[in-house]
This record gives sequence, structure tokens and C-alpha cells, in this order.
Amino acid sequence: MLNDSGGIIDDLIVYFMNEDWYRVILNAGTHDKDMSWITSQLKEFSDITLTERPDLAMLAIQGPEAIDVFTSLLPGTAAEKVSSLAVFQACDLGELFVGRTGYTGEDGVEVILTAEAAVELWRKLMAADVRPIGLGARDTLRLEAGMALYGLDMDESTSPLVSGLGWTIAWQPEERDFIGRKALQSEKQNGLQQRMVGLLLAGKGVLRSHQQVQFADGGKGEVTSGSFSPTLARSIALARVPATVSTGDACDVDIRGRQVAAVVVKYPFVRNGKAVIEIEHV
Repeated sequence: MLNDSGGIIDDLIVYFMNEDWYRVILNAGTHDKDMSWITSQLKEFSDITLTERPDLAMLAIQGPEAIDVFTSLLPGTAAEKVSSLAVFQACDLGELFVGRTGYTGEDGVEVILTAEAAVELWRKLMAADVRPIGLGARDTLRLEAGMALYGLDMDESTSPLVSGLGWTIAWQPEERDFIGRKALQSEKQNGLQQRMVGLLLAGKGVLRSHQQVQFADGGKGEVTSGSFSPTLARSIALARVPATVSTGDACDVDIRGRQVAAVVVKYPFVRNGKAVIEIEHV
């Protein structure tokens, strides 16, 4: 969801269920500004109704066994519908709305239901030996999967093109003048000055947001998200760097005043629990 200058107001999911029903999933942390923006845009459309649903909750069930475990708790027909969903598809099961989505890089679903029903489902999942995780674990998973986080890897001052999110832009049809299109086209035509890359730390330390990145040719960048990767047993990061930087380029990262060697890699780092980058050359 872009502003007029092509900056990212929020990254979100829109489910198209039918011509009269779209379900929008916003970031909870950007709720107020998102609702203000959407409401202001709707003033031009008298035939659209925006309904907020504070009565609903969401549970994310993620992991290699998530689909099997979740569908085991559903009646036959509902289980078949969920199992047949492709990634980013959703189905309405009456009391449950289920999307084959998530923010971990693993397979799984996000389930929308009433707060009361969420408590009951939570208890059933616990009884099925599903374990709850916190935001720290979620953040490690999404970073290993190369998934951008709003407020760090993107915000209203950055465009999708420099945040590694060019794949989200629907350029066709050409006559569709979506908000921010002119700014994005101008940025693309003038040539991008920055790009998003992955970093793999060679030395000891942990990559964190806002650390400065230095290249041999004098180019500079900044870590946007960083953490230790349990899967790779190395520190990894997403960083916004000069557009001229290539995969395999060496750099130094300022970690508390120390210049620590790192290398530019193509992310994602991990998919479905397995490394998808080579670390021997680091």
C-alpha cells in the first residue's frame, strides 16, 4: 500500500473472495495510519463499505507438519478444502477463515476466528503438541526466509523497488494508474541508486539493524535487519546497499566500532528448514 511518492505505508494481504468481498489483513502496529489512509481514499467511492472486525483474532500455525496437524482437528470436508489450498489462497469455513499464508518461510496457515473460538483452537493445538513461539523466534524465521519487516526493511521513505519487493508491483495493465505508480516509474527510469541484498558475516559478532556497511570502492550501505541464524550457525542480515554491489562482493560491517568482514549473498538464506546458500567461500 503506497503513498503518492511511492513510499510504503504498509505491506499487507488482500484476499479476493468474490466481487463483493475483499478481506484485508493489515499490520497491527500500523493500524491507525493504515485505517486513516484507507478511509481517506474511500471518500471517492460511494459504493464501498469498510468494516473493521475487532471481534476477530488470528492464529498462525506454521511448520513442516502444520497442515497435517491443523487439518486433523477439522471435519472431513473442511480438512480437504484447507489441504487443497495453494500458497496465498484462502477459504471461508463459516466459523473459520483459513489462508495458506504465514511469515516464517515455512508451510502453514493463518486462521481468522472469534476471540472465544481462538482460545478453544489454541487449547486443541496445545493438546496436539503444537508449541507456541514468541516474536523473537518468528523474527529469526522470517529473516532466514528473507522476508522484509515493516519499519526496518521498508517504510514510507523507501519504495518496493529498493526494498526487494519489486515482485509485488502489478505494472499491468499499463493504463491502471495506481497510487504511487508515477513515482515508481520515474525511479525505475532514472536508475535505482540502492538495492536490497543479503549479508553473511565471516567473523564473530551479530549483525543488527542500522549497522554501517563499507565496501572497498568506498560505497556504503546499512543493515536493515540482522540476527544470528540457528540454521546456518552464522550471523545474517538484510542490507540496503549501492545498486552497483553484486553477489559475492566483500564488505566490512561496523559492529560496535569493530570492522567485521562479511560477504554479499542472494537471499533467502533458508527455505523449509534447509540452507539455500553456500557458506564455504566465506
